[in-house]
Amino acid sequence: MYFVDTHTHIFLEEFDSDVHEVIRNARAAGVNRFCLPNIDLTSIDRLHALSDQYPEQCYPMLGLHPTSVGPYFRKELTSIGNWFGKRKYIAIGEIGIDLYWDKTFLREQIAAFEMQLGWSIERNLPVVIHTREAFPEVFESIHKVGADQLRGVFHSFGGSREELEEIARLQNFMIGINGVVTYKNAKFQDYLALFPLERVLLETDAPYLTPVPHRGKRNEPGYLPHIAGKLSEIYGLSLEIVAGKTTDNARRLFGLSFPCRREIPC
Repeated sequence: MYFVDTHTHIFLEEFDSDVHEVIRNARAAGVNRFCLPNIDLTSIDRLHALSDQYPEQCYPMLGLHPTSVGPYFRKELTSIGNWFGKRKYIAIGEIGIDLYWDKTFLREQIAAFEMQLGWSIERNLPVVIHTREAFPEVFESIHKVGADQLRGVFHSFGGSREELEEIARLQNFMIGINGVVTYKNAKFQDYLALFPLERVLLETDAPYLTPVPHRGKRNEPGYLPHIAGKLSEIYGLSLEIVAGKTTDNARRLFGLSFPCRREIPC
C-alpha cells in the first residue's frame, strides 16, 4: 500500500535528532510522500532544508499560520510572499483563522487569510486551511474572495455535521483526517461517512495529534496507517481501497507525482 501524509511538520526541532530515521520508518510503513505546511518566517529555512534533502518525498507549502498573525502581519506576508519567485510550492498553507486561544487579532487574521486566499487564485495553488472555533468566519472569507475559484483542504477536520455539509457544498474542497478520528470522543466519526471518500486526505499533523494506539507519544508519519485503518472501519471499505483513494486525492489536489503501481491509478 502507498500512503501520503498530506500535513506533517517533520521539519520542526522536535525531529532534529532523528528525522532521517522517522522518514525511513514512515517509508517502511508505506508512507512515501510528505507534504510540509509552513508556519511563519522563522520556519521557512527548516522547511526548505528538509525539502532539499528529500526532493522526491518532501513537498513544501508556503503561508502564515493564523496563530502567528499579529499587528505587523502585512510586513511578514510580504517577506513570505517574496519566496514564490525563488522556489516551487505545492500549496498555500497552512493558513486560516484560529479563535480558540485568543481573539485579539481577529481582524488581522481575517485580512491575512483573505490575502493568502488571493495568492491561491493568482498562483493557481490549493489552500490548506486551519480553523478552530472559526468556521463561520472562514466560510465567509472563502465566499468573499471567490469560492468558485478556490480549491483546497480543511486540515484536521473535527467539526459538526452542519460544518461538514457546508464543506461538501464547496465542491473544490477536501477534508484532512488525522489521529483525532481514532479518539473515543471524536463525535464526527458518526457522520464522517456522509462525506465522499473521493474528497478525503490522510494527514498526521506530526508531531501533534498522535493516533491511538500511540497517543501520548510524539506523532510521526509512520503512524498514518492507524488513521487509514479507522477510516476503513468508518467507510466500510478495505484498507487497500482507503489507501488508494486518499493517495489519488492527494495527487489530484497537490499535483504530486508517483511511480505507476497497481494500487495507484496512473
